[in-house]
Amino acid sequence: MKTLGNYLLFLSSQFIRSESIKILSRRFIDEAVLIGISSVSIVAIVSTFIGAVTCVQIAYNLTNALIPRSTIGFMVREMTILELAPTITSIVLAGKVGSNIAGGLGTMRITEQIDALEVMGINSTSYLVFPKILAAIAMFPLLVILAMTLSILGGYVAGTFTNALTPQEYIEGLRDAFIPYNITFALIKSVVFAFLISSISSYQGFYTRGGALEVGEASTKAVTNSIIAILLADYVCAQVLL
Repeated sequence: MKTLGNYLLFLSSQFIRSESIKILSRRFIDEAVLIGISSVSIVAIVSTFIGAVTCVQIAYNLTNALIPRSTIGFMVREMTILELAPTITSIVLAGKVGSNIAGGLGTMRITEQIDALEVMGINSTSYLVFPKILAAIAMFPLLVILAMTLSILGGYVAGTFTNALTPQEYIEGLRDAFIPYNITFALIKSVVFAFLISSISSYQGFYTRGGALEVGEASTKAVTNSIIAILLADYVCAQVLL
């Protein structure tokens, strides 16, 4: 409970003597590039192969002749939108973005850069942390949309190249009983995951004490705690929103 209380106080401190909109917007753009643009390649690779593997494995297990082959496309779409794209992408980003945030803030803490900002009268949480959280919330949904698209395309390529089904059957499955709300649900989850990853990682890095070894430990804690928080939030979102 003490850790949770400190975490909530850490979040609330960002709005006390916050920086000007001009400074925050400049910091936001820098963090958006660092969090979003630099993560495109890893998200693209992971999502494409997840879609391809999902399609191949569904085709392998779908042996009943009475079930149409278009069901493969349907299942790839549902699994991608509801779970694989938002959750797996966020777990991957927890490792990349979360460790980067925690390591960067931890290094600033042990080298007394954060102390220097506070001595100058700058609210360090508002200046350093708030733009990271905003950038993560803005960029994660875009990365999840990219992951959805490439995962479905990966399933299409794998399914048609292995002759598991025809392109027409795959597209028919994608169109079958589509519920637009599922995309909204996935994007809501991505925003929740973005907030958890960025805030937890910032908290772990911001309060790092010691030296280089402790910075590594803070990064590890940031990733593990973020992944646990993602899994818990995934269940809560599914229970509440579906």
